[in-house]
Amino acid sequence: RKPSHPQLEAFIKHMSKGSAAQMDGSLSTLPRYPSHSSCEMGELTQTGVVQHLRNGQVLREIYIKKHKLLLSDWTAKQLYLETTGKSRTLQSALALLYAFLPDFDWKKINLRHQWSTIFCSGSCDCPMRNHYLEEEQRRQYSLRVKNNDLEKIYVDMAKIVGIPTRQLRASNPIDSLLCYFCHNVSFPCTKTGCIGMEHFKVIKRHQLQDERERQEKKLYFLYALLATHPLLNQTVNRLQRIAEGKKEEVFVLYSAHDVTLSPVLSALGVTEARFPRFAARLVFEMWQDGKRPKEHFIRILYNGADVTFQTSFCKDYYKHSSKPMCPLEKFVNFVKRDMFLLFNSSSYYDACRRRPL
Repeated sequence: RKPSHPQLEAFIKHMSKGSAAQMDGSLSTLPRYPSHSSCEMGELTQTGVVQHLRNGQVLREIYIKKHKLLLSDWTAKQLYLETTGKSRTLQSALALLYAFLPDFDWKKINLRHQWSTIFCSGSCDCPMRNHYLEEEQRRQYSLRVKNNDLEKIYVDMAKIVGIPTRQLRASNPIDSLLCYFCHNVSFPCTKTGCIGMEHFKVIKRHQLQDERERQEKKLYFLYALLATHPLLNQTVNRLQRIAEGKKEEVFVLYSAHDVTLSPVLSALGVTEARFPRFAARLVFEMWQDGKRPKEHFIRILYNGADVTFQTSFCKDYYKHSSKPMCPLEKFVNFVKRDMFLLFNSSSYYDACRRRPL
């Protein structure tokens, strides 16, 4: 059925041979592609698989065919792959890799399991991060109950789907309704009524208002800085090791969620970005100056668009330089030092424990 892709049939056949791959813990028990006759809650669909086959194809054209990042004899050590334990993130990673790699060899696939949606690994203990998230959720709820039109819509929808109104958090309905919207399927109906476009329009309008207030109040931004530091720190450390000439992975893939991507974009200062769409991708590239091999630069792409100079740490550099990229040290200084300035701290550990004045 539609949508299809020239590699879809071969991808499905290849997924049945996946027992040769190394997968952490429970990942090996998950289905490698969506194979249920009807969609289950929170699962990838055929549309999602096709989107990621296309993502892989786009990346292959640039990084494999043009820049020769991986050659046909690539090894497992050249990849670092990590995914959360949801079937949709595992399946998204496999579909992208199948279309991206010069030759998809299960024996060279080693997928690590990340239990945290913010990919904080061993640095997840951060009380102030939780404090700012709770404050942000209170702000969201307060904005919602102030809006009479929205509250009526929420009461109406809760009645239709048969749950208490308070359980409908601000992002839940938009998340669920986008699944129907993007697959061109009519919104759900029950014996008590139907959810319609009038519900969707009110929620979407509220979401845009919420995004504006979120940027003004800065609670989410403070949460984002603390939530994403471990992941950005891993990225910076890896880029520094490569710049020093150490043998390191050349392609890293984190298969994550909108709740991973949104705070990363916020922390970087990319405020133009909206709620991440399905199959969104954020890419960090590192470049070396051909004439001055010790000089390294980064470029950041979001859904294929260059957002490097939208970032807080490279906005000013752009005004004074003709180079189309950001010096690596700007990114390093941002992650190692500047991320903590708003907390009046000099380290992640201290920022996680220092109460605001």
